[in-house]
Amino acid sequence: MKQTTTRPDTVLATPFASLSPDWILAAVETTGVACDGRQLALNSYENRVYQVGVEDGEPLVAKFYRPGRWSRKQIEEEHAFLLELAAAELGVVAPLIAAGTTLHTFEGFLFALFPRRGGRSPDLDLDHLEQIGRCLGQLHAVGARRPFSSRHGLAIAAFGDASVRFLLDAGFIPDDLRPAYQTLTRDLLAGIRSSVAAAGERRTLRLHGDCHAGNLLWREGQPLLVDFDDCMSGPAVQDLWMLLSGDRAQQEAQLAALLDGYELFREFDRGELRLIEALRALRLLHYSAWLGRRWQDPAFPRSFPWFNTPRYWAAHILALREQLAALAEPPLRVF
Repeated sequence: MKQTTTRPDTVLATPFASLSPDWILAAVETTGVACDGRQLALNSYENRVYQVGVEDGEPLVAKFYRPGRWSRKQIEEEHAFLLELAAAELGVVAPLIAAGTTLHTFEGFLFALFPRRGGRSPDLDLDHLEQIGRCLGQLHAVGARRPFSSRHGLAIAAFGDASVRFLLDAGFIPDDLRPAYQTLTRDLLAGIRSSVAAAGERRTLRLHGDCHAGNLLWREGQPLLVDFDDCMSGPAVQDLWMLLSGDRAQQEAQLAALLDGYELFREFDRGELRLIEALRALRLLHYSAWLGRRWQDPAFPRSFPWFNTPRYWAAHILALREQLAALAEPPLRVF
């Protein structure tokens, strides 16, 4: 897990204040699309996403990217990956080409248009996991063809060290919990590095990067992967471990089902199983820092009212302590 390009710790506090309904329609119509005036805000925290009605056609989805988070080149690389996956007939939603490009600009905002695709939340039983595994095996076979040049890599420095440093420097950790947090995160980061070292050098490839149940839809009997906003370079297991839950026996059965489908298209390196708990630890650290970095955006206190309370930080420290113990456990096994 080597660092490539990292993201800034902070972006504009209220970047979307100017996005009125008329402004959104005006932006979309610069691409040559004739809107019919209908509009529906869709669930999104990092960016702003709207379903927009189109005259004499199916509604489209307009995604406005958070200013300062990704460069134009990084977003274009995400789009190119999605188009490559769509060309391989994988279950993804690729951006539409309008006015000769997938990425548009309007009054300083970058945005893209996507076809509307519905679906339901998947049941993560063993049969469905095997199908998801097939989809991920095909995705990684495409992802392994060439590297990203601008998207960030899954790195301990960016997702772990920088997250801890931000929360401490910004004053989010309560004074009475600060010593425990500092000691625990120091030990946790050391444990993460030890797990990564024990796993040895592993091949990285282009990934979805945030492959959990919330970014999966079930459509026409097949999985549909959505929201590639966090696509990155990293080990293949990064796209598998977030689909596991329950006790050790349950996770091993789920992993076996995923790999039954995955290895129809691509061999999985079993040595990467040593990375699962390290990756889980990095996600715990990064998630709290992500909320902290966005806390001045009015949408975040409304959506996450439990964040930055004494109870939240006490529970977070307990979760980190449990994760430190998990790092010492032997990796999952698949026969």
